[in-house]
Amino acid sequence: MLRPRLLQDLIRKQAEARPWATAIIAHGQRLTYGELEAASNRLARLLRAAGCRAGERVTLLAPKSAPAIVGLIGIYKADAIAVPLDPSSPANRLDRILEACQSHWLLAASANGPLVDELSETRDGRRSLVVGSLDRRPLEGAGHQAAFTLDDVAAYSSEPVMSRNDDDDPAHILFTPGSAGTPKGVIVTHANVMRFVDWATEHFRMNAGDRLSGHSPLHLDLSFFDLFGGAAVGAELHLVPPELNVLPDRLAEFIRGRELTQWFSMPSLLNYMAKFDVIDAHDFPALKRVIWAGEILPTPALMHWMRQLPHVTFTNLYGQAEGTIASCYFTVPACPVDPQATIPIGTPCAGEELLVLDDRLQPVPAGQPGDLYLAGVGLARGYWNDPERTAAAFLHHPARPSEWMYKTGDVAKVGEDGLFYFLGRGVAQAGGRSARLELSDIEAAVNAVPEVIESAVLALPADGESEDVTVCCAYVPVAGSGSKPASIGAALSRIIPKELIPARWLCLTEFPVDANGKIDRSRLRDAFTARLGVAGLEWSGT
Repeated sequence: MLRPRLLQDLIRKQAEARPWATAIIAHGQRLTYGELEAASNRLARLLRAAGCRAGERVTLLAPKSAPAIVGLIGIYKADAIAVPLDPSSPANRLDRILEACQSHWLLAASANGPLVDELSETRDGRRSLVVGSLDRRPLEGAGHQAAFTLDDVAAYSSEPVMSRNDDDDPAHILFTPGSAGTPKGVIVTHANVMRFVDWATEHFRMNAGDRLSGHSPLHLDLSFFDLFGGAAVGAELHLVPPELNVLPDRLAEFIRGRELTQWFSMPSLLNYMAKFDVIDAHDFPALKRVIWAGEILPTPALMHWMRQLPHVTFTNLYGQAEGTIASCYFTVPACPVDPQATIPIGTPCAGEELLVLDDRLQPVPAGQPGDLYLAGVGLARGYWNDPERTAAAFLHHPARPSEWMYKTGDVAKVGEDGLFYFLGRGVAQAGGRSARLELSDIEAAVNAVPEVIESAVLALPADGESEDVTVCCAYVPVAGSGSKPASIGAALSRIIPKELIPARWLCLTEFPVDANGKIDRSRLRDAFTARLGVAGLEWSGT
């Protein structure tokens, strides 16, 4: 019988083969694979001794850091299920997550002490919660006493911990935004992540000499590629300080100074760095690959990166947490020449399947839009303790009824070239105004305007009695450009039909984002909807 392949085993194998090799560099702290293995073994033993049982949910409330990663691996080794939380989330959202996953265990960074106090209280009194500090000191500013700190962990043996888990057991639960503000807990197994890591490390030819960026926070599924992709090959993971997200020149210096070989982030950061022109010609000589996922990267930004860095390969990943990290990919073969060109999401990763179906779950013809579904080895186990929403999103595969597929809520098409193209979320086309165009094409046209950093285009019902829609555009202008809707519209009139130029505009200094770090289009939709009822209004907000 084959030994189960568990995520923590990737760390163990590196510690056995190369204990001296650097695993994580963060905030001036360097942690080797041997140190990571020893510290997580000690934490696992403490959790077991404290009464944590296999399958219990252990929440992790800490920014991405070396201690937080020790906490994550230690949870796995205790045969428990990790639930990473976003420390920047409001307490009421985190409280709902604790209730949903019925967690009695919380590992927290010392600085999150006041938030731990809020989470320890319920409407009916105090929550039964065992809290551990991921630092060597008690929780700061908290009335809640930590049951243990890292000093207590040091008293336990660093010898390997025998696991009873199987690779089809849950590794972690990732809570994503849900309707009516109720989070959904996506159940991700060890096998789900391992299968993506197997594909990615081979496809990207990763090795022990790689130095990877660790940008995504731990509560987002993209971070598990950074961590376990690196661990699978013994690479270095360089955690990106979150404060650099608003400092594009410092981000460039981080890539340059750390001699990173791989940069993986949300497209918004690549876009900002391009717009602020912080990348020199032939910059980042050590960099081999740039990977993005989560949203559309504006083509003008991609062109800028590719022109400046001809030695780098650029890959677009598409996926959702329910499909584990990414389900398909497209490596851009050459720098686009048209700033409005659409970059495909490409072809499925090994073992994955994408389906574009109509409302009868039948395949749509090539070139036609349809609902996008995911299937294959990355498919999650549904939503934690939420059978109703699981049944609504995870459906029987039409060709293989014993298997499942996930309805993403996205609209896509299969091009004549056989590649998959992302068209948008929900409503994919604007019509009824004498022309039809994909919303993603309108968004690409807005992003091609030099004064615009990024945009989001939505189609909203014009009234309650017709199928006509009003095209709305929210945008972030380049600081100091003085860009106005009229000037953007004039630039668009030379690119797309006049009838499809957005009629409503919203100018922002930055976009609202959801718990996954993506543009919160529901909040943008609410902002526009509140104003669409005013007849003749040509509105631009700030």
